[in-house]
Formats: sequence, C-alpha cells, structure tokens
Amino acid sequence: MQELILVVDDEPKITRLARDYLEKNGFRVTVASDGQSALTTARREKPDLVVLDLMLPIMDGREVCKILRRESDVPIIMLTALAEEVDQVTGLEIGADDYITKPFSPRALVARIRALLRRSKGEVKIPSVIRVGALEIDTEAYTVSYDNTSIKLTPNEFKLLQLLASRPGQTLTREQLLDNLHGAASSIDRSVDSHIKNLRRKLETEARTPLIETVYGIGYRYMEHK
Repeated sequence: MQELILVVDDEPKITRLARDYLEKNGFRVTVASDGQSALTTARREKPDLVVLDLMLPIMDGREVCKILRRESDVPIIMLTALAEEVDQVTGLEIGADDYITKPFSPRALVARIRALLRRSKGEVKIPSVIRVGALEIDTEAYTVSYDNTSIKLTPNEFKLLQLLASRPGQTLTREQLLDNLHGAASSIDRSVDSHIKNLRRKLETEARTPLIETVYGIGYRYMEHK
C-alpha cells in the first residue's frame, strides 16, 4: 500500500506543490492548514510521515511536534522559512527527525521523505564497521582506510561510499544514491557523477585498481577485490 504523507502548511501554494509532486512519486497525500487540524488529521488518518511547517496559525509547529512525539513515533520533517541554525536545532530537539527550509526543491523533499521512511522501517541497516577486501569504513568514527592507509573523504563522498560498500557487487541507481544524500541542494544527477569521480581518484590512488564500476544507463557498483 502507498505510504500516506501529511503535509501541514498554511500556504495553499506550498501544500499544492508538495501534494502534486508527492502524488506523482507514488505517495498518498493529505493536508492541513493549521496546527489543530494537523493533530486531528494525524490522529484520525495515522500518516506514515508528517511534513510540518514551523509557523502555523492556532497552534504552531513546535507545539504540534511535541504532541505528536508524545503520542507516536511517526517520522516528522520540519518545514520552515527560518534558516537560522537555532531554529533547526530546536526542531530536532523537540522531536523532529529532519528539517528542510523554504524555498525547497520538491525533488529534495521527496528524497528526504524516502530516506526517512527507509530508516524508520529499519530497511537501512549498515554495520558500524564495513570491510570489503582491503577497504575498511568505520561508520561511527567516520573514517575510511584502504590497505591500512587512511583516506580523507568529504561528507557526501563518505555517504556514497558507505552505501556502495555495504552492498558489494550490487548495482545502485543514481536515484538510490541521491536518496542517500538526503536531498542536499547540490544533489542532482551530475553531482553524483562528480562525487563518484572524486571517490575513484582517492580510492584508486591506494588500490591501484578500479573499485567503483559504472553500469551504463543505471548507476554504479562497488566491486570487491581479493
């Protein structure tokens, strides 16, 4: 059954944009325009995920988030026009699982939703240490080494390598890799290619052999080398 997403915002243009794009991507959508109706809808319809605006009439998003978190473990993405770090941190501290700021890319919103739904359902289970041949990734310390030589990666490079190496030999599409980057603003198809190019350069300096293979028209895969 398709997941149900509750979008809460008092701007009809925002809810219409989110609904249209989410429905095109296979989700069911229900909307609310104020905090009180958001709670009523959430309690009645039991959505799989809530996209919640921070600034709402009647009851603001902070209070709605606190109440939802007391009543359920539904994943919550806080939506806000406020870009200050304190507002983002506050949203996470009161129970939101992620945040995205306005104006937002509908594609980025879909990527965040998919990634959060996977995590909430336990579909992404990556061990704390990944070893594939001579490659070792410590997902808690955020370190990477090949044949005991440390390799410095950017956060996005680390995320992509972690996903590829956790499924050696399996082809991952560009869309799957984009989802893994949580819809970052720079995460368009070409940026995935750019990150992969940089990963290859850094890894193959130590490995002296191709490790990440291109599957033309589909995506990439990490190949284990003995």
